[in-house]
Amino acid sequence: MIGWTLGRYVFMRYVKMTLYFIVGIFALALLLDFTENAGKLSALPDYTAWGALAISAMRIPFIMQQMIPFVALFSAMATLISLNRKYELVVARSVGVSAWQFLLPACLGAFLFGLATIFVLNPLAAYGYSKAEEIQAAWTGGRSTDSSESRVPWLRQKTDEGETIIGAKHILNRGATLVDATFIELNKDETIGVRYDAKTAQLETGYWLLTDVTRFALAQEPQKIAQMRVATELRPEFVEERLAAPEAIPFYELPGKIEVARSFGYSANAFDMQFQSLLALPVLLIAMTLIAATVSLKFVRFGQSGTMILGGVIAGFVLYVVTVLVKAFGTAGFVPPFVAAWAPVVIAMFFGVSFLLHKEDG
Repeated sequence: MIGWTLGRYVFMRYVKMTLYFIVGIFALALLLDFTENAGKLSALPDYTAWGALAISAMRIPFIMQQMIPFVALFSAMATLISLNRKYELVVARSVGVSAWQFLLPACLGAFLFGLATIFVLNPLAAYGYSKAEEIQAAWTGGRSTDSSESRVPWLRQKTDEGETIIGAKHILNRGATLVDATFIELNKDETIGVRYDAKTAQLETGYWLLTDVTRFALAQEPQKIAQMRVATELRPEFVEERLAAPEAIPFYELPGKIEVARSFGYSANAFDMQFQSLLALPVLLIAMTLIAATVSLKFVRFGQSGTMILGGVIAGFVLYVVTVLVKAFGTAGFVPPFVAAWAPVVIAMFFGVSFLLHKEDG
C-alpha cells in the first residue's frame, strides 16, 4: 500500500497542477470575454469598462464549468509526465509501488475536484450567469447585440380568451421575466389578430404583466399602453422548464424543480439531465484521469512521445463529445437521463481500467 508521505506528495502535486490550469483558463477566458463584451456593448449609453469587466467576471464561472473535464485531463497528464521526467515514478516502482497505488491520490484529487465543482463552482456559475444577463439586458434594453443570436424562444398558450404566441429576446429570472417580449393573439381561424410588443413581461399568478407596450392591429395606428395584463394558465414550472437554461439553476435546487415540474405532469428532462450530469461529474473526472494515465505512465528517457500525448488528448475529447451528444439525447427524451449521464462515464472507466490492467499487469 502506498505510504502516507508519498500519497500526500502525489496528491499535492495534482492539486497544484490543477490550480495552475484553473488560474490560466480563468485569466484567458476573462480576457477573451471582456474583449468580446467591449466590442459588443461599447456603443451603449450605460456602458463602462468596469461594468463590462464585471459582466465578464460573473460569466467566467459558467464558462469554466464547461472546461472542467479538460482541466482534469490536462492536469493529470501534466502531473504524471512531470513525475516521470524527474524519475520519481521510476523510484516508486523500484520499491514495489504499483501504478494503481500512485494513481489513487490523483483519482482522489479528481473526485474532490468534481465535488468542488458541484457544490461551489456550479452555484457560483448559476448566480453569476443570471446577474450578468440581467445587467446586459438592462444596458441593451432588450436589443440583441450578437449577430449570431437569431433564435428567439417561443411559447404557445391557450386560454378562454383564445390562443397567444409569446416570444422574447432575453429571458431573466429563469423564465419569469421576459425582456423585449412579443405577444401575438390569434383569431379563431389561426390568423394574427393583435400584436403587443412590450419592454418587459412579468409572469404573475394567472396573468402576464406587460409594461411599456405598443399595440399593433390591422388597419389601425400603433397604440402606446403603459401597462396591461394578458391572461394565462401557464404555471411558472412549465415556463421555467421551457425557457430557463438548466445550467443557470444551482445543483441544490434541481431536485426540487424536477419534483415540482413532474407533479404538474411535465417531463423535466432538461433539469433531470443536468442533475444527473452533475452527479456523474466526479466519476467523469476520474475517467479522464485514467485516460491521462494510459499515455503518461510509461517512462521514456527523453520525454513522452508527442503522439502518445496527442492520443490522450483526442481520447479525452472524444469522451467529452460523446458525453455532450448523449446528454442532448437525454434532454430531448430519447434516452432516460440517468442512462444518458452515466453510460458514457461507466464505459470510459471500464476502457481505462482494462487498458491499464493490460499495460501494467499483463
